Amino acid sequence: MGAHKLILTDDFAEDFLLVAIHCSEEAYKVAFLLNQFAALHLKRSKVDLEYSNDGLEITFPLFDYEDEMRYINYDLIANKCVSKSARVASSGSLFHDENISEMVTTHLIPEYKQVDFFLKISTDAPSVAIRKIVTDINDIKQVISAYEVDTEQLKSKNNLIFD
Repeated sequence: MGAHKLILTDDFAEDFLLVAIHCSEEAYKVAFLLNQFAALHLKRSKVDLEYSNDGLEITFPLFDYEDEMRYINYDLIANKCVSKSARVASSGSLFHDENISEMVTTHLIPEYKQVDFFLKISTDAPSVAIRKIVTDINDIKQVISAYEVDTEQLKSKNNLIFD
């Protein structure tokens, strides 16, 4: 009997469009501005994007909106998480140890460290007016800039698969 070989291909790719947003406002304020000026209805997700890295709990705020009429999902996610790292350093004394804490900044997409937020647009529809969305976002005075990101060039594309 011949050998039966199964080959698993890496076809876990999710097609989506990605808009990078540079804005110094808080996440809830950016979601509010996008709702107001880009005709979205983003709401805070019940569960944020959380994971642990070297004992450090990392949380990225997540806002989502599902447009059921057009079959489009919008996800606004922060690219930066600032968390406090604590460690104990021995001073050589028997009864005196120092607690050292430092602030650590972690990026969801390390290739784009300057980007503050990403708007992920997932759809099965053949066309989405991405240029209109980017133009609407750039018209917001609190937004410094917004542009479309080529998702095929992202090394950490799997960080954006959180559904």
